Amino acid sequence: MRIGELAEMAGVSTRTIRHYHHMGLLAEPTRRANGYRDYRLRDAVVLARIRRLAELGLSLDEIRDVLADDEGRELREVLLELDADLAREQQVLAAKRARLSMLLAIEGDLSADAVVSPEMADVLRALPGEGFAKFDREMMSLLPPDVLAELGPMVEGAADLYARLDALHDAAPDDPRVAALAADLVGLLPASMLGGLGEEAGERWLGELGVEVSPAQAAVFHQVMTMSRERKR
Repeated sequence: MRIGELAEMAGVSTRTIRHYHHMGLLAEPTRRANGYRDYRLRDAVVLARIRRLAELGLSLDEIRDVLADDEGRELREVLLELDADLAREQQVLAAKRARLSMLLAIEGDLSADAVVSPEMADVLRALPGEGFAKFDREMMSLLPPDVLAELGPMVEGAADLYARLDALHDAAPDDPRVAALAADLVGLLPASMLGGLGEEAGERWLGELGVEVSPAQAAVFHQVMTMSRERKR
């Protein structure tokens, strides 16, 4: 039969059949004298097997390996791996749905902070709502969960620190309060947040920070990073 007839019988497109030839899933048939491919019923059977395996979730590379093993040993191994992958996906989906259920159970309007992870939500709830703390709230959304977990205890009692940062909004970078605040912060901030940055990444971060906050506030964090690096030496 011609490729169009095979495609109609197997319920696929001729383009799909050509792709399967290219992938090595379907062997090239013999050709007639006129150059046209001459397909047989066994080719339709192979296409049906490919379709069934794809419906189970196997990739084309996995299907090729399965078809290459006539005794089916490879198929059992691949299906076990696929089952494990699906089980992991189900766990992730279940966790997401549980989180959504918690959010939907909250009465009233939901804030943007409500949709973050529970660990981050705990940290953000402890932050003041205005001034430098408001900016810090946005920056914390960029931090990984392990760093946030370290920050949690510090943020709970950080109202005074944020007030001191706010007081530096219109100050000069060499204001004596800058060094005093930096010294207090360096003992509180986790090393993974600032000291863990490489020198180049740290300087880039400081440069970006300087655009968002006042010169004196940026100077505080510049000194914090310098002190944290010196401690590591």
